[in-house]
Amino acid sequence: MKKLVLLLLLKTSLLFSLLAQAADDRLIGIGFQKGSGLLSVLKAQGTLEKALAAQKFQIKWIEFPAGPQLLEALNSGNVDFGLTGAPPPIFAQAAGVDLLYVGAEPSSPTCEAILVPKDSPIKSVAELKGKKVAFQKGSSSNLLILAALRKAGLGMQDIQAIYLSPADARAAFVSGNIDAWIVWDPYLASVQHSLPVRVLADHQGLLPANSFYEASRRLVEKHPQALNIILGELATTGAWASKNPQQLASIIAAQLGMPLDVINTWQQRSRYGVMPVSAAVVNRQQEIADLFYQNKLIPRAVKISDKAWVWVPKADK
Repeated sequence: MKKLVLLLLLKTSLLFSLLAQAADDRLIGIGFQKGSGLLSVLKAQGTLEKALAAQKFQIKWIEFPAGPQLLEALNSGNVDFGLTGAPPPIFAQAAGVDLLYVGAEPSSPTCEAILVPKDSPIKSVAELKGKKVAFQKGSSSNLLILAALRKAGLGMQDIQAIYLSPADARAAFVSGNIDAWIVWDPYLASVQHSLPVRVLADHQGLLPANSFYEASRRLVEKHPQALNIILGELATTGAWASKNPQQLASIIAAQLGMPLDVINTWQQRSRYGVMPVSAAVVNRQQEIADLFYQNKLIPRAVKISDKAWVWVPKADK
């Protein structure tokens, strides 16, 4: 009798374990930056949960301050999907992270800038030589300073690079401990509305860069149907966002607790539209990766095409 009870207990335990594994396998971790990009809108509207629930998937939303931290979580298995600027996946790929590029957003060239105090004597990027310049290492800001310096005939070795998160960099900027700060929206719009600053340069006239949706290999290979649902919902939301800028701004303002005029400044210079990782997109990202490698900012060269997954959007009915 005892053996029978023990056998039943073991079978029950095994059953619960299998059920737990099955449930965990249907859980998708999505990394996002609060108030930034279409993922924040999807989270606020709840449409993605409904679309995935029909296929028995669940979502776990995880917030990150910037792209590099998000991709660290993807590497550890805590995240399956997220959006970053162009540089973070390059740094991650060079570090051996097994990510896949699964979608791209168009470039918004004025949504990031090199800032100096309004009364700063620095009038050009060339005059940053020898100066303290703060930015998030491995972020889109890292690309902006690198491309701007290249155009000015300088390199990273010509400035004092100070690696700081946006919050820490703002404090250093306000206190006068740095000469220039590179940051993206909505931080950029917030600073422009609250501090006397001047834009020294943005991405206009420099190397254009997409933002990218990245996914884990687990999601791509085991659950391509879920990935297609996510990208499809993002495409739908992107089309809605382009047609409803005021409603979009209201959603983001509520998420961030920022004044609506700040959010409007940001949204007026933003572009939305999820697209496949085409050959042209891959080539542009490869040029950026090569630039980072040539400047010894990544330990090895990377091949972007090795990590590109081509999404085929459903044709409109």
